[in-house]
Amino acid sequence: MALILNIDTATEHASLALSEEGKVIATTSNKEIRDHASWIHNALQQLLQNTGYTLSQLEAIAITAGPGSYTGLRVGMATAKGLCYVLNIPLILENTLKVMARAYIEAFNHKPGILSLLVPMIDARRMEVFTAVYDQALREVIPLMAMVLDATSFEGVNPDTRLICFGSGSLKFQAIARKDRFEFVELAPEAGAMAFFAHQKFKNKEFADLAYAEPLYLKEFYSPAKK
Repeated sequence: MALILNIDTATEHASLALSEEGKVIATTSNKEIRDHASWIHNALQQLLQNTGYTLSQLEAIAITAGPGSYTGLRVGMATAKGLCYVLNIPLILENTLKVMARAYIEAFNHKPGILSLLVPMIDARRMEVFTAVYDQALREVIPLMAMVLDATSFEGVNPDTRLICFGSGSLKFQAIARKDRFEFVELAPEAGAMAFFAHQKFKNKEFADLAYAEPLYLKEFYSPAKK
C-alpha cells in the first residue's frame, strides 16, 4: 500500500493530502498565499500526527509543479525535494491545471445531455491567465498556455460545447464572457485531487529527476518596480 504525500501550493489556496492507493486519507489547507512557506511544515507535522503516520512511512511525494504562483511553486518544489532527498523516496510532478480539472470532476456531477468542456484558470496578472481546456476524460483539447483574455477567447473551440470555467483567473473573464456559452463555478483547488494521478504515476514509476526537477512557470517572474 503506497502512502503518498500530495502537495499543492501553486495558487493562493494551498493544501496537503495523504493518500493510499489513490484514495485520500486526510487533508489540510491554507488560504493565505503569503503564509505558505511558514504554514507547510507545521501543517505536515499536524497531518501526520492526526492520522497516526510518520514521515518514514511515506513512499513518494507528489506536487503540482505548475503553472501557478511563482513563489507558491518554489515553496512546493523546495519542500518536496527536501523531503524526497532526506527520505530517499521518489518525486512525482503533476500539471496544476489538470489537477484543478480533476477536482471539478470529483466535486460536481455532469449535467445529462449537455456536452461540456472544463476550463481551469489561474490568475496571472492583469487580464492574463494560465489555462487549458480538457474534456470530461481529462484529455487536452487546448494545451496549457498563458492567455490574455478578451471577448473572443476560446472561439476556436467547438461552438456546440459549453465551457465550464473555474479557478482564480475565471473571475475576471466572467464579466466579458458570453453568458450563453460559458458557465462559471467556484472551486478551491485541493491536493486530494492529485491522489489518482499520483497513484498511477507511482505504479508506472513515472518519477521526476530530483536533481533537475523545476517548476513550470510558463512566464518570467514579475516584480513591481520599487518607487
